Amino acid sequence: MQTTSQANARPYASIIVPVFNEEATLAALFARLYPVLDALQLPYECIFVDDGSRDRSVALLRAQQQARPLETRVIIFQRNFGQHAAILAGFERAAGEVIITLDADLQNPPEEIPRLIEAARAGHDYVGTIRRGRQDHWARRWFSRAINSMRDRTTQIRITDQGCMLRAYSRAVIDAVNACEEVNTFIPALAYLFARDPTEIEVAHEARHAGSSKYSLYKLIRLNFDLMTGFTVVPLQLFSMLGMTISLLSGLLVLWLAARRLFLGPEAEGVFTLFGIVFFLVGLALFGIGLIGEYVGRIYEQVRGRPRYLIAAVLEGDAPRAIGHEREAGVPLDADRSGARETSRV
Repeated sequence: MQTTSQANARPYASIIVPVFNEEATLAALFARLYPVLDALQLPYECIFVDDGSRDRSVALLRAQQQARPLETRVIIFQRNFGQHAAILAGFERAAGEVIITLDADLQNPPEEIPRLIEAARAGHDYVGTIRRGRQDHWARRWFSRAINSMRDRTTQIRITDQGCMLRAYSRAVIDAVNACEEVNTFIPALAYLFARDPTEIEVAHEARHAGSSKYSLYKLIRLNFDLMTGFTVVPLQLFSMLGMTISLLSGLLVLWLAARRLFLGPEAEGVFTLFGIVFFLVGLALFGIGLIGEYVGRIYEQVRGRPRYLIAAVLEGDAPRAIGHEREAGVPLDADRSGARETSRV
């Protein structure tokens, strides 16, 4: 356990853990995480962000905060806003020089944290991770490889394993991320853009301790749409070039059919081929409209200016605080950092 002087010092490491219905794993997480951090002999803080859990996760987080009040802060969302919103909330309240994100399901062992801190202390401002011996279903692994390959070809983001949330960021990188006001983004890729000296290390990967993954296939697809539309316009450019190519080929086809009409006369053959070509072009047009719609939809969400999340309460130190419904996302809660007034106390 940290000494009182270490706990009162500004934390060197901030560990951010998003939590959503993790009642079955939290006890094991606490039992493994805190001893690892205590052994570092560095001041640290653990920031747990409850993303609208419907089980006993909040009660367990509250008990842990009361048991370790000097090292533990808990942010409780009004409802479920998503993992990335939870991480951004933690970023905006983290005080450490090195900020580490960690999933609560224990698939990424907390015992790997010292290696990330070692890499950060060596001068790397972004420490990514690659899961060694990944314990996910083969279809999930194949899908991840396909997305990684597509991202490598269309963006300047070079992340080997984008699905691993165990990462370390420097204070400067997190300050740059906090300055961004994007509604839909992919945090590891956004942080990578601001990194001067990124690196990657291999880490162990375990089977999920309990429960099931909160990311359905639909959510994974949506997340990768955020990645593609938030960091590149290559899909639009490729579709534009494809449209020009098909227009050229269609023009040549019309000329060829006109020539056959002039020299061979009316023909009944090839009707179904033409229908096939028409259906293909209609499908392509609908795909293009959907692609443009993805970009337009994100513009629409951005210009509405709605909060990325709402906070119901913050548990820190010996005086938990309740935050009013009017609290907007992106506003730090600490009075000395934001000047915002407290609305009530729990």
